[in-house]
Amino acid sequence: MKRPPSYWQKAKRELSKRDSVLRKIIKKYNKGFLTTRNKPFFSLCRTIVGQQISTRAADSIWSKFEKKCKKNIKPKIILKISSRNLKSAGLSRQKVSYLKNIAKAFISKSFDVAKLKKMNDNEAINYITKLKGLGVWSAEMFLMFNLNRPNIFPVKDIGLLRAISRNYKTVYPPSKKILEKISKIHYGYRTVFTWYMWRSIDPSDIEY
Repeated sequence: MKRPPSYWQKAKRELSKRDSVLRKIIKKYNKGFLTTRNKPFFSLCRTIVGQQISTRAADSIWSKFEKKCKKNIKPKIILKISSRNLKSAGLSRQKVSYLKNIAKAFISKSFDVAKLKKMNDNEAINYITKLKGLGVWSAEMFLMFNLNRPNIFPVKDIGLLRAISRNYKTVYPPSKKILEKISKIHYGYRTVFTWYMWRSIDPSDIEY
């Protein structure tokens, strides 16, 4: 049975006090919470598939990708599947090369997830983005969904920006000033804020 991160309930109480807009959203979606698979390679693959496309498109391609891997998302399996076969799942040539590159990094252990646990968020983002194909957004998704870091604020995420514009009745994309204000109000639990923003515009669970 999946459980929320250890900080989740405290964060809900704290953020509800700080922000009346968020308080209503938390009440509406009170039973949901951020989940993790605890499968680092799986999470990074899911993130790459989801880059720069809609959630619906990502889900469709991911489903085909899983079939190619026979639902066994592991580095050795990815390397065994031909690039042409992976492309037929709807993946771009670039994304295929990123997936294979990450698979090689896991096998050679040039990328070590265990090291991330000793790093702060900025250090972890710098470490993850050294892997070709993983930018800041991808690193932030990994820190949120795989490591359940509590204070990630992915300001380049389209869904988050859209939700802020809608819920706080401001222009899209929100101004830097608005984002800084929101970041300050929710500091410490910005992951929780982000999750509820996503939920407010999409009732289905987002997972990476």
